[in-house]
Amino acid sequence: MTHIDLKWRRGARWCSAIPIPLLALALLPGPALAQASSSLLPKDLSPWGMFMSADIVVKAVMIGLAFASLVTWTVWLAKTIELATATRIAQRRLRSLEESGNLAEAWRASGDAPDAVAQLIRSAAQEIDLSKGLLDDDFKERVALRLERVEAASARQISSGTGILATIGATAPFVGLFGTVWGIMNAFIGISKSQTTNLAVVAPGIAEALLTTAIGLLAAIPAVVIYNHLARVIGGYRARLTDASAQLLMIVSRTYLNKSSVPARAAE
Repeated sequence: MTHIDLKWRRGARWCSAIPIPLLALALLPGPALAQASSSLLPKDLSPWGMFMSADIVVKAVMIGLAFASLVTWTVWLAKTIELATATRIAQRRLRSLEESGNLAEAWRASGDAPDAVAQLIRSAAQEIDLSKGLLDDDFKERVALRLERVEAASARQISSGTGILATIGATAPFVGLFGTVWGIMNAFIGISKSQTTNLAVVAPGIAEALLTTAIGLLAAIPAVVIYNHLARVIGGYRARLTDASAQLLMIVSRTYLNKSSVPARAAE
């Protein structure tokens, strides 16, 4: 056997040991090999395409974060309208109290209105009614306690719904991070199965995983900003209620000195 025949036999045994698919890819020219590798990549790398190609856990995380973002903007719209209306009414009531300076007139003007300042006026008039003309040294303290209770209840009512913004702002980044960790785990598992470290094959899976972090930040940042903004607006509204309570206490003090100013309901 010649030296050439021996080398040919060794080459034939080496080629028979290589799997046929890998041998076919190795025999492809450069452009054809790149085309074959690119055929394994996802065609759509847009956010929607990455969402559709993600697994069920990452999809659930993305949907949950999108729902949290929807809740954030819904709370912002609802509380903005509610606070604007309540602040406008409180300013009008407070201006009326300052102009009239009479509890009887303020009580008749407020009627059965559901706003917070009207409730403060009715509460003060109710305490005068329950005192039955007994304006002792503890009378102003009882009125002040009633006003504090109404003020606290109004503050709790106007603040309802804002706590969820704090929860979303605190947890959304971590939920997005969980989706990212899960997606990167799946990406590395896919790398292990494909037995390739080609960046073009690895990058789409990592991009899908990082998309959940981006969505988590998009849900958390507006929630924190809106919560802080609403907290400032609610603080201003509570300051107006405190001002209305102080104005009512001054009116009651004048009523204590001049019993003729007591509302007709209390004189009955």
